[in-house]
Amino acid sequence: MPVKSKTDFGFLSIDDSVFASLAGISAMESYGIVGMASKDAKDGLFQLLKAESLTKGIKVSIKDNLVTIDMHVILEYGVKISVVCKNIIDKVKFNIETFTGLKVENVNIYVQGIRVDK
Repeated sequence: MPVKSKTDFGFLSIDDSVFASLAGISAMESYGIVGMASKDAKDGLFQLLKAESLTKGIKVSIKDNLVTIDMHVILEYGVKISVVCKNIIDKVKFNIETFTGLKVENVNIYVQGIRVDK
């Protein structure tokens, strides 16, 4: 459901996909993240999404102009998970609040896997 607000010049409507795109792009700028994960409904496994479909690993909910974002991610092997997640949360929160003017209530990170490069 898009966010709608009235301005001096008319109405402004921001679709949920805009928030998901901002969150995905912001997360991918963080060190230690490989990409977004999407759950395969058949077998319950998570797979790495390609860059053009990274919003599929992100769920946005907006209630009372407060944004909550759930992100399913895959991280690199060897990084400190808590530090990477904190960086992602900070960057996503900052960018969404800066670009949309809405307050971010929660950014929930779900680490679905670790990728090991050989």
